[in-house]
Amino acid sequence: MRIAMLAPISWRTPPRHYGPWELVTSLLTEALVARGVDVTLFATQDSHTAGTLAGVVPRPYSEDPTIDAKVWEALHIAHVFERAAEFDLIHNQADFMPLAFSRLVDTPVVTTIHGFGSDRILPAYREYRDRVAYVAISAADRHPDLPYAATIHHGIPIDAFPFDPTGSEDLLFFGRIHPDKGAAEAIAAAHATGRRLVMAGIVQDEGYHKRDVAPHIDGDRVRYLGPIGGTQRTDTLGHARALLHLINFDEPFGLSVVEALACGTPVIATRRGSMAEIIDHGVTGFLVDSLDEAIAAIPRTADLDRTACRRAIADRFTIDHMADRYLALYREILGR
Repeated sequence: MRIAMLAPISWRTPPRHYGPWELVTSLLTEALVARGVDVTLFATQDSHTAGTLAGVVPRPYSEDPTIDAKVWEALHIAHVFERAAEFDLIHNQADFMPLAFSRLVDTPVVTTIHGFGSDRILPAYREYRDRVAYVAISAADRHPDLPYAATIHHGIPIDAFPFDPTGSEDLLFFGRIHPDKGAAEAIAAAHATGRRLVMAGIVQDEGYHKRDVAPHIDGDRVRYLGPIGGTQRTDTLGHARALLHLINFDEPFGLSVVEALACGTPVIATRRGSMAEIIDHGVTGFLVDSLDEAIAAIPRTADLDRTACRRAIADRFTIDHMADRYLALYREILGR
């Protein structure tokens, strides 16, 4: 089986710190290669893979302002479709633009829909729904206007996330500094309970950060680590009483939620999007409908079994689960 894996080019694959789409693309690529699948990863030229790397874009456009996103995305997508005959299947992880090339080739195309940034992109998905096999990353993110070949949750390499059996008394916010992710709500909940809040992630909304987040960062009660990776990332995810994921949008999946649970850290999340598919209420965390409910749930996390948090991820959200589901889908499509 020869697979062309088309990654986004906003960040390197795998990303140095932030880049959830690129991270999932990398995890799946490496898992497939380990299973003996011939995978060519189409990504930025500074990317890394055990498969074959093919790239025309020298660096990610989110890291290098000289890279024009529109121009290089066009060149990047054209690169894989011009080589389509070399592959049994193209797996698109790079949003809607590659769909426009799908009828120009005979090679089957699978597209993982990582979320809908806006309903304005739906016409592209509707137009090519008879040509491209769509994969949803959660049941909550399935759009009623689209047919889906499968729903496949993301998986993580659980052994890369050390289990912390005790955590600490600190609370954790781990995600983009953006209103969607509820950074201000996490600060308010921590203040209300008198606990320290550790924050990590990129600043995606500068105005929001300056107005609602930065004034509270004092290096003591509220600490901001910035975007982090490697062992600092996994240590931070595990060394907390609870992850506060008080989102203000319908989260398509939530990698940080799965990663925190893998480390043994329970999650308090707003009951929106995919959260009910990941969190077992009262077992691995709490689903809440208001800030007051979140504040009330914080002391209750001390009664949760951290081993149950990790076990839930081992049972349902590993890289092996994800890779096996995608392989089964590839075989089904190619068998047609």
